[in-house]
Amino acid sequence: MPIDARQAVAAAPRRTSLTWDHKDVLLYHLGIGAGTPATDPDELRYTLESRLHVLPSFVTVAGGGMAQAGGLASPGIDIDLAAVLHGGQSVELHRPLPATGSVSHTSRVTAVHDKGKAAVIVLRAEAADAEGPLWTSESEIFVKGEGGFGGERGSSTRLEPPARTPDHTVERPVREDQALLYRLNGDWNPLHADPEFAERAGFDRPILHGLCSYGIALKAVVDTALAGDVTRVRAYRTRFAGVAYPGETLRVRMWRDTPAPGRIQVTVTAVERDDAPVLADTVVTAVTDG
Repeated sequence: MPIDARQAVAAAPRRTSLTWDHKDVLLYHLGIGAGTPATDPDELRYTLESRLHVLPSFVTVAGGGMAQAGGLASPGIDIDLAAVLHGGQSVELHRPLPATGSVSHTSRVTAVHDKGKAAVIVLRAEAADAEGPLWTSESEIFVKGEGGFGGERGSSTRLEPPARTPDHTVERPVREDQALLYRLNGDWNPLHADPEFAERAGFDRPILHGLCSYGIALKAVVDTALAGDVTRVRAYRTRFAGVAYPGETLRVRMWRDTPAPGRIQVTVTAVERDDAPVLADTVVTAVTDG
């Protein structure tokens, strides 16, 4: 078996140092579609170093896009990238992110779930700087064809959208070259650029990175429901319910204070494919505005 669940979970944590500066933050923001219109004051907070704030989803690429997936190199795991999809992602911020930073980063496999025809590898990462803990993140990596080893299935709980009209609905166009730009953050999986590789993985063309959709959605929530204040975000989680393609339009629906103040439930769908799901079970937890 390419995945030995017991060995993977028992493996020692991987420790490394991550650093970034304003150029990395600017590239990430451009990679998720910031900067349109280019001179809009609200967009300059993402694209001009003298006004720069940092979208919390930046932690998924801080120090290089594959740092968060470092656990995939753990003993007991030997997988084909063509079989890999991102299943879910969560980020908890302990403090607002600085535009320039250096952290100690620890990652490990905390579980390997058996979904029958697939395995789900759960990776947990923690980062701290000189002032203390900065963020905690968790990734769920879906690996086709690697299930059936007799392990626990893990949770299958789903979060239904509220039975009322969303408080906010916005649409965000995805550039034709968005995946090519986003991959410069360090996720070089050819699934997002090489048509032949994408076909081998079962897609008719390269797909957008799930974490790019993740960032696009959080920016939409911050700009629309949180008055553009990234420091209000405390946590953000999602399940990647389907793929998005470069050139499509993402429809982001938001329900505020569901069910408690500061909790925003979100769905993301592809407009051109009859609102096919892209992100589901999505929640932003934020500091209330008073």
